[in-house]
Amino acid sequence: MTDAPNYFVLDEIEWPDERRSPTAPIELVEQAERHGARRKFLARGEGGFHSQYSEFPPGYAVPLHSHDHDELILLLDGSCTMSDGQVLRRHDSVVLHAGAEYGFTAGDAGMVFVTVRGGRSGTTLA
Repeated sequence: MTDAPNYFVLDEIEWPDERRSPTAPIELVEQAERHGARRKFLARGEGGFHSQYSEFPPGYAVPLHSHDHDELILLLDGSCTMSDGQVLRRHDSVVLHAGAEYGFTAGDAGMVFVTVRGGRSGTTLA
């Protein structure tokens, strides 16, 4: 075990080839590619965290789905409307529990957000 910090410098992290991601359904990967949605992987288990930085264009819709780990979503910029009608704006956040189905649509300016989970999460489409 090491006491050294793990740094994740966003500009130094490459955009991954999402087709190689073992946890993302190919339907979502293809949809994201067509519309310009993308993410970078940050922590991948360091300190028990799994985190991602994501950018979604205006109007991009994520269909109903669930994950097998709890997650925190923090909007850094833009807005989105959750499938239950709740609108989140810059600096808002939501905690979604494992197994809960949700979807969302990016607002008129798109959205930039960070997702944090306590484990490597699988995705199940509703």
